[in-house]
Amino acid sequence: MKIRRSERLIDITYYLLEHPHTLISLTYFSKKYGSAKSSISEDLSIVKRTFAERDLGFLETLPGAAGGVRYIPKMSEARALEIVEDLCQKLSESNRLLPGGYVYLSDMLGNPDILRKVGRIIASKFSNENVTAVMTVATKGVPIAQAVAYNLNVPFVIVRRDSKITEGSTVSVNYVSGSSERIEKMELSKRSLARGARVLVVDDFMKGGGTVNGMKGLIEEFEAELAGICVFAESRFTGQRVIDNYHSLLCVDAVDTHTRTISVRPGTYFEDEQQKES
Repeated sequence: MKIRRSERLIDITYYLLEHPHTLISLTYFSKKYGSAKSSISEDLSIVKRTFAERDLGFLETLPGAAGGVRYIPKMSEARALEIVEDLCQKLSESNRLLPGGYVYLSDMLGNPDILRKVGRIIASKFSNENVTAVMTVATKGVPIAQAVAYNLNVPFVIVRRDSKITEGSTVSVNYVSGSSERIEKMELSKRSLARGARVLVVDDFMKGGGTVNGMKGLIEEFEAELAGICVFAESRFTGQRVIDNYHSLLCVDAVDTHTRTISVRPGTYFEDEQQKES
């Protein structure tokens, strides 16, 4: 039974949003709604234009018998910067300051609305990098990895410092913590990552970069490839960082425990774009 066009448009839009980076044939929609392919093409043109106008991403059309349409979640640099500047204000609140100069992040990383936006911002940067897996270390990076993986429609893997019996056999690496210079160990189940995978590393917070560098080591052990690195926030580090090619959404420039002030600005995610404009 045919359905009205308005209902069809809503259903097509919902299906595309639920299946990012998935090639869907026009034949599938045509059979599902009992409509001609020409009508489906007109519907997709409307959805494509609306997505672009609302900064929701774009529809990629592949011609030919094996072609179809693919929804790519994308966010403009301007919109991303607007969101990150709002996050900077939230992170600058004095009541986030913890003993020892640490900054409280858990409420932000547990907020579904923030995670949805952060996931799309990071996925936008790497949408053309053929990412096949997202990697993070337990535990605070997990919700970020999940949000990014959803927008890229790829699995995410969790690196642990202590393996669980349910993980089966694991691969482990030793790494030097960039901030404390201690020798640490991290492990990943052998079944988690395929050889030749292109891996995007994400994490919640970075100081010296030791943890991220450890994950790079694990990727090499699996004979996989590093597609990129992005962290939610980084802090200014006076020593020598062990990684240099990365993106951050926020940068904590200074923490003053006496005046209880936190200085936060947008991170390196936006530097390439700002350099182009300058």
